[in-house]
Amino acid sequence: MKNVASMVARVASLIATPLVPADYVSLVRPLVLANRARVEAVRDEAPGVRTLVLRPGRGWRTHRAGQHVRIGVAVDGRIATRTFTIASSPDSRDLEITVKVQGRVSRALVEATPVGTIISLSLASGEFTIPEGAPIRPLFITAGSGITPVMSMLRTFALRGTMPDVAHVHFAREHVIFNAELRALAAAHPTYGLTIIDTSVDPRRLTAALLAELVPDFATRTAYACGPQRLLEQLPVQARTEHFGAVLAPVADAAPGLVQIGAAKLRSDGRTPLLRLAEEAGLAPRHGCRMGICHTCDVTLKSGCVRDLRTGARIDEPGTKIQLCVCAASGDVALSD
Repeated sequence: MKNVASMVARVASLIATPLVPADYVSLVRPLVLANRARVEAVRDEAPGVRTLVLRPGRGWRTHRAGQHVRIGVAVDGRIATRTFTIASSPDSRDLEITVKVQGRVSRALVEATPVGTIISLSLASGEFTIPEGAPIRPLFITAGSGITPVMSMLRTFALRGTMPDVAHVHFAREHVIFNAELRALAAAHPTYGLTIIDTSVDPRRLTAALLAELVPDFATRTAYACGPQRLLEQLPVQARTEHFGAVLAPVADAAPGLVQIGAAKLRSDGRTPLLRLAEEAGLAPRHGCRMGICHTCDVTLKSGCVRDLRTGARIDEPGTKIQLCVCAASGDVALSD
């Protein structure tokens, strides 16, 4: 009965979205496709944070520690996607993502994705990785769920028995994701130096002085940082970074206007990303990473002008592909798929 119910759920999901031939195959043999995965297990890591253990479809290639994947799940009758970092080691039998509730897709994964659910899964990508075989003395600076890619790296070091000289400063508020495992790694590996700062009770924030206190040789280490934008803006050291979202510049000369997306007409303040504008109006445009990387949300500019919120550059040539997640309208705009 459970298998029948699972198939019925997949049929219902597919009916609500455009079909391609591969979708019909996936109804009967869902894991025959590399871009599918089944949720094999779930476990809670902290309030509002859950790990999903996935079994990828045939042909899925392994990842490198620190990389991410795009996950697609049914939300309100449509398949919505978002990018999540892989938490497991590439040497592990399991593929794991650890998700914190921060939006529609993450909420669906944490609260409404039981064991047995079939989800879409992209191949792994991303450059937030450590070079294979290179001697390294990392400094990890993380905050909140930014621990996830570093967890993949630490698990890989531990599984391979190659834990280097690591200094790790992690900021969290009350609940530390992977708390027990992180402390167990520190206890088992003398070369792994872990400092956890609970910002709910500890007033210290990331500064050069704090780093010098906690990691006196921080300037000689290779730094990796992952967390919210406010953490990355405070970095007192050059670091390879992983962002939770695109870094958007403030708009000083916003030009409100009317945005036409297909048959829909929306009012824009000239500052809000077009993707968010469309979603707040009840539309469900295609999207993936929400940070200007995957190009899933690309549409064509028919007329008018948009601004790239990352660079401030204006785009006004009809026929140009623009990204909904990192562009805002500048005056009246018409867009099409």
